[in-house]
Amino acid sequence: MEIAQEFLDIGWSLKGGLPFQPWAAALREKRMAVNGKDDQTTRCLPQGAPRLHASPFLRKYIQTPGLLAILEEQNSNFRQIFTDGRPLPVDPQPTFNGYSSGNWERDTLVVHTAGFRDGLWLDRDGSPMTDAAQVTEKFHRINYGKMQIEVTVDDPKAYTRPWTVT
Repeated sequence: MEIAQEFLDIGWSLKGGLPFQPWAAALREKRMAVNGKDDQTTRCLPQGAPRLHASPFLRKYIQTPGLLAILEEQNSNFRQIFTDGRPLPVDPQPTFNGYSSGNWERDTLVVHTAGFRDGLWLDRDGSPMTDAAQVTEKFHRINYGKMQIEVTVDDPKAYTRPWTVT
């Protein structure tokens, strides 16, 4: 099994790396120095979106009218993406996966997610994500068995600007 580089460092492909706020860069360094011992996945907690996209564990996508469900092998976790046109909740109870609402733009599913728990890790190196994060994902099926997923994270508490990885 090949481990994606994004599993270790979600921003590895970005020139200059992730645009951390100073406190977030220091926290990531601290987490790396102790080999990620406090990573939520080491305590059998959900890894959360968008980290699940770089996970080596299997997942299954189930699409029905109005809903895309993602079932994760690790910890038997699931994620719901509503595609029935509903808006995101205004003041959601924070969760590991947040609350997701998506719509189709031609052959690409565009998903907006907010309402994350504070303190999530975006990768094994400990890049933080806060409760202020808003994530946009674009799912595009290239062919049978291959999907391209573009992820944009806008988290002004942890990063100096929004950033995008594919």
